[in-house]
Amino acid sequence: MQPFTLPDFYVPYPARLNPHLETARAHTKRWADGMGMLDAELGVWNEEQLDAMDYGLMCAYTHPDAPAPELDLITDWYVWVFFFDDHFLELFKRSGDTDGAKEYLDRLPAFMPADPGTDMPEPVNPVERGLADLWTRTVPGMSADWRLRFAESTKNLLDESLWELSNINAGRVANPMEYIEMRRRVGGAPWSANLVEHAVGAQIPARVARTRPLCVLRDAFSDAVHLRNDLFSYQREVEEEGELSNGVLVFERFLGLDTQQAADAVNDLLTSRLHQFENTTLTELSPLFDEHALDPAERMAVLAYVKGLQDWQSGGHEWHLRSSRYMNGAAGEASGPVLGGPTGLGTSSARISLAAGVTGAGGPRNHTHVPYQDVGPLPLPEIVMPYGVSLNPHLDAARRESWEWAGRMGFYDPLPQLAGAGLWTARKNEGFDFALCAAGIDPDAPGAELTLSAEWLTWGTYSDDYFPAVFGSSRDMAGARVFNGRLSLFMPLDLGVTPEPVNPVERALADLWARTASDMTSEARSQFRTAVERMTGSWLWELANHIQNRIPDPIDYVEMRRRTFGSDLTRALARLAHGRHVPREIYETRTILGLENATADYACLLNDLFSYQKEIQFEGELHNCVLVVQSFFGCDAGRAADIVADLMTSRIRQFEHLVAAELPVLFDDHDLDGEARQVLTAYAEELKDWMAAILLWHQKTSRYVESALEYGPAAPRAAGVPSGLGTATARLASLSGAARPVAGSVVCT
Repeated sequence: MQPFTLPDFYVPYPARLNPHLETARAHTKRWADGMGMLDAELGVWNEEQLDAMDYGLMCAYTHPDAPAPELDLITDWYVWVFFFDDHFLELFKRSGDTDGAKEYLDRLPAFMPADPGTDMPEPVNPVERGLADLWTRTVPGMSADWRLRFAESTKNLLDESLWELSNINAGRVANPMEYIEMRRRVGGAPWSANLVEHAVGAQIPARVARTRPLCVLRDAFSDAVHLRNDLFSYQREVEEEGELSNGVLVFERFLGLDTQQAADAVNDLLTSRLHQFENTTLTELSPLFDEHALDPAERMAVLAYVKGLQDWQSGGHEWHLRSSRYMNGAAGEASGPVLGGPTGLGTSSARISLAAGVTGAGGPRNHTHVPYQDVGPLPLPEIVMPYGVSLNPHLDAARRESWEWAGRMGFYDPLPQLAGAGLWTARKNEGFDFALCAAGIDPDAPGAELTLSAEWLTWGTYSDDYFPAVFGSSRDMAGARVFNGRLSLFMPLDLGVTPEPVNPVERALADLWARTASDMTSEARSQFRTAVERMTGSWLWELANHIQNRIPDPIDYVEMRRRTFGSDLTRALARLAHGRHVPREIYETRTILGLENATADYACLLNDLFSYQKEIQFEGELHNCVLVVQSFFGCDAGRAADIVADLMTSRIRQFEHLVAAELPVLFDDHDLDGEARQVLTAYAEELKDWMAAILLWHQKTSRYVESALEYGPAAPRAAGVPSGLGTATARLASLSGAARPVAGSVVCT
């Protein structure tokens, strides 16, 4: 029996069938046999199993317009990747042989040379033989940028099988945020997205390939593909193979749901990701084209790629309904023919399922939030914090000097953009007490460095308040883009002349940049400025959501929250201090990125708990995880806050697991010397200080105390102004999110 009933899927695009299906089926069977994948001694596949899984049908559905030779090539790639997955399972997952798995995986990059003319080793198994053949047939004619991206996504797909293996050996089920991040690497859909470019004959221009819109399209596509696969493969993976990397199982364990409820929640997240894909396509691509001056051919290439991803999404769903590899009993009835219309192969366009999308998560209901509701103080759930705080002895001096600096920069002055009202007062800034946060983050910093950290925190918070106060109520996206674009002028890489500042944000940034970047190398300055730009650029994303009155998709929210919170800036500043001791590639490993993302998410979610009333009631904010969870699950604020707190706890437990179990393995795998090991161990300790200090600051600051909260200067709340549901137009206020500044090697809020 099936463990649950498959849910009503949102499938907004019709699945179409490639007319070259039969030739692809015949070709790929011959190819798989020639590569040795059907060798009976291996015990992985036989001909009957390959026929039943029908990868030819999968690729004919996912690439309906590919010419016959291209469809043959694409089908061979998918036969190879599924064979790898099953081969790895038989050799290493069942036995738990981590050492053998590492040796097996370490050989594979040699069969994907960046230069197609590079010699390869002699293959010793069907996976190596197939990869060598496919790489040689695929990369000619593709750009160097595409080859690098495709090789990277293929390597991620292969290497992260070790993450699955380590979790199986430890009996560990990932938390939802970790799972989504790692599933992209393990599940291979980013690899599929790169292959779509080859299939449709349209490469993404290199200058936009790594921009937010293209990354979001790739990631939303990937998440939807993986979550759909988790629903169809739960019975095989969890019940038959003992697999722990499955979204339904993750939701069961984390939320305490039964299997049917967990499956429905996974489907809601799948629906939300599809809406995110659509929203990004419709609202973010056109501005991107103009910003980067893409010519008509380049624009058409990007749109062809988007269409290819849509085809893959619907075709993949149709294949899951039919393949023997998956649980799909009664699935056809779930999708349901329209008014008794046709059924069978090639008739899916007659039964597109839209109802789930209209009523489900991420769709129209995300645009119906009424702002400025009187929510009152949020009772705080239990907050887990296993680390203590030590305060810097120079705290009092840093307080005094940073308060005086803010006055010199004009943070207390009237602003003409706010009809002469001021954004902050000296007394308000003293109550915020950013120096306290800096003192906990950097307990051993010299006095001057601590003051500089406190001033960065002050600038980040003021700027984050300034941006929505000036541009939010007017929904002035054009003005916001101009403002944002000017900020880079005050961070010259050559430390040269800057324009005359026209507001306190620019004046303070110019001052901080000159004092912070003067001792940096040119490479370090570039990294540092990029990190600042990623933080300030994320404010445009927040404004765009406000213009649409759109509560963000949960995954997009968490990932962008790291930017609005300044986590990239955190990362850049910390790495600058360690760069001479640790190879750069170490910071791109799963372990270090996991440490950084777990810490950043803990702090972001912590802030969302403390700032809920301030943001929802007084600022009309949409960017708060408690609200995002309320919208996604349709629950009240108390239940949403408990889920947010559970996410925080799971992230700090993940941090502890990475430090205890995976950091030592990283040291050995990369043969790091004693100095590098010491630096990274100290970095983990600094991250502990960071989390503990941010919690202490939230508990002590006046920024979130109800008696100190005010409706923003854009719409002061005068006596007699109505409040409650539906009265927000009477008191337009600042649309600012929580504070997201930086301090030394970390960011606070």
